[in-house]
Amino acid sequence: MSANLTREDTMEVINSVGADTEHLLMILLELQRKSKHSYIDEETAHIVADAVGISYNRMFEVLSFYAMLETKPKGKYILEVCNNTPCYFNKSSKVVEVLEQELGIKPGETTYDGMFSLQYTPCVGACDIGPVIKVKDKVYGNLNPAKIRELIDTLRKQ
Repeated sequence: MSANLTREDTMEVINSVGADTEHLLMILLELQRKSKHSYIDEETAHIVADAVGISYNRMFEVLSFYAMLETKPKGKYILEVCNNTPCYFNKSSKVVEVLEQELGIKPGETTYDGMFSLQYTPCVGACDIGPVIKVKDKVYGNLNPAKIRELIDTLRKQ
């Protein structure tokens, strides 16, 4: 499966951010954000490595070091459940249970249709409304089973 980025799209991001190692992480994050399945595929990694002047082995080290970089396809929506202490004490495990029931997957998995991936994330800075789910750049808090189901239904309709 490809990240659905053409060579031209990849080079456009590289050139807009800056084709050097200083900007490597920013380039990879932007390419991952633009990818249909939220990951960096092998072809894209090779293009970036060549453009910034590093070996593919070094590129693989970078891709595997940073937890926020993905090398395998993810769902259209990545549901990130905070599991830091405040959310944990506010029953983030119950949020995960509801998501597992609704989606039929466990953390680290993607639904068969490629719509959702479920994973844990460290603190997102929304302790006052925990437990929370982060989807893209939006945080949903004060969750209960009904709110979680409503969120899933809304995302499915988009």
